Amino acid sequence: MKRIAFFLLVCVAYSALTSAAQRKIAYEHRDNIFIADTDGTHQKKIATGALPEISPDGTRVAFNTDEDSKTRPGPERHIAIADLGTGKITILKEIPSDNCFGPVWSPDGSKLAFSIMGEKAWQLGLVNADGSGFRFVKNAELKSEAFGEPTWARDGKSIFCHDLDNIYQIDLDGKVLKKWELSKILTDASMNGGDRLSVSPDGTALLMDVDCGAEHERKNWDGPQPAIEKFNLASEKAVRVTGKNDFVWDPFWLTGNEFLCILQRENENDPSIYRMSLDGKNAKLLVKHARTPSVSGP
Repeated sequence: MKRIAFFLLVCVAYSALTSAAQRKIAYEHRDNIFIADTDGTHQKKIATGALPEISPDGTRVAFNTDEDSKTRPGPERHIAIADLGTGKITILKEIPSDNCFGPVWSPDGSKLAFSIMGEKAWQLGLVNADGSGFRFVKNAELKSEAFGEPTWARDGKSIFCHDLDNIYQIDLDGKVLKKWELSKILTDASMNGGDRLSVSPDGTALLMDVDCGAEHERKNWDGPQPAIEKFNLASEKAVRVTGKNDFVWDPFWLTGNEFLCILQRENENDPSIYRMSLDGKNAKLLVKHARTPSVSGP
C-alpha cells in the first residue's frame, strides 16, 4: 500500500510539473507577436501584430493586425488568430469593421470579446473563435470608454470592463450585473481607458492598472506613475500590490499568488515583462523590451 501511495504521489507531482511546463506566454515585441515558456525561454515569433492573448488551452493566439489604412485616417486593424500547431493565421473577415483591437478569450476558448469601431462609436464585440456569430454587445448605460480592456469572468457568462468612472460586470447581452464606482474603490489613484483588468484564477478578485498622479515623478516619463491594485469583488476593497517607487502596469494573473506585468526601471527607455508575487516583491525578469503579456491555462 505504501508503494502504491508513493507511486500515486509521484504521478500527481509529475502531472502538475508537466502541466506547468506546457503553459505558454504570448507577448508583443517591436510590432511582432511572440510566444515563450513561462520562464521566458524558447521564444518564437508567430506573427506581426499587436495586443496578443493566448488561448486557455495554449494552442492559439488571438491578436489584431495593425497597418495604416488606405481609405481613411488612422490604423486598419482586424482580429486574427494564429494556430500554434500549424502556423496558420486566420483573419476573421466576417466582422463588419476595419478597426477592431484587443481580442480576449472566453475561459472555454470558444469566443472572443474585443473592442470594435461600429456605427461611429467604440463598442464591445463578440465572435465565435471560428469567425462566425459576430454580434455587438450594446447597452446605452455604458460609455464608449468602457470597451477598451474587457476581460471575461471565470464562468464565461459575463465580462468585466471599465470606463473613467466605474468598473462594470455585464452579461453577454450587455445587461449591467454589477457596478463599482472608482471614486469609492481608489483613494489616491484613477484609471484611464487603456488600463487593464485581469481576473484571478478563482474568480474572486481583479488585478487592475491605476494611475497614481504625481506621487513619484521620474525624468523622461510622460504621464502619471502606473501601478497595480488588487480589487476583492466580495469585500469591494482594493489594495495596492506594487511598490511606491515602481512603474508597473499591464497585469495578467499567472497563479493564485503571482502575475505577469510590465515594469520599467528608472533610466530604462523600454519596459520589459516580469513575473511578480502578489506582495509586489520577487520581481523576476522574463522578456526584455516586451509588453502586453498573457498566459495560457487557468
